[in-house]
Amino acid sequence: MAVRRERGYKPFDKTHPLAEAIMEGWKKHSPSDSLILSPDRELMGRQPVNDLLGTNMGQRYLTFLKEALDGKLPGFGEDTSEPEPFNSDTVLSNLKVVLNDVRTSQEILNIFRAPGHGFQDYTVVEIDATVFENGGTLTIDISVGHAEAAGSFDLFAGDSKLPTEGVPENALASAWGIPPSGTERITYSFDRGQFFRFGATGDWFSKKGSTNAFFAIISVEPASEQN
Repeated sequence: MAVRRERGYKPFDKTHPLAEAIMEGWKKHSPSDSLILSPDRELMGRQPVNDLLGTNMGQRYLTFLKEALDGKLPGFGEDTSEPEPFNSDTVLSNLKVVLNDVRTSQEILNIFRAPGHGFQDYTVVEIDATVFENGGTLTIDISVGHAEAAGSFDLFAGDSKLPTEGVPENALASAWGIPPSGTERITYSFDRGQFFRFGATGDWFSKKGSTNAFFAIISVEPASEQN
């Protein structure tokens, strides 16, 4: 930096409103971030390039853009200096996936928060698989982001009450303690079309209040195809 100053280098103005917005939004140690800002320079979404590595990058990036435009603040709540409150109206806590014979798979990108040992604070994805009258196999491929919290995920029947503490004994299937950057798969066979609820929360051993992102590919293989 000293040599650059001797050669006439002028550092950018960190007090400029656009610079401040960018500095507020970028992710520590990330080599490159995509940031969505409103005309008033309010942060609407963040996509670190490292979190895109893997399959379906194009579709995942498109999902990020759509959710940013919908005001769902994708990518935040992880490690910004002032993350949005988890129960804020601007943070999406309920999602809905509708699967059918034409669209048997859908992708979800969202965040979860660690509520502390013994508790759950689910980000809930509602899954409509009622069109599959003869049932099938529901598969959820889960990828956890690179932030601090590990994730625990539970699948419930659509009419189940989701617990806020204790072991979720009414879960149909679970994947607990998935570490940052980890992956896991949940499968559940059902014999008739029905609704499900998929809950994502920080695991009990993660620091209370820490957050992370999760990416889920939710799909159904109809029973007729299995046969």
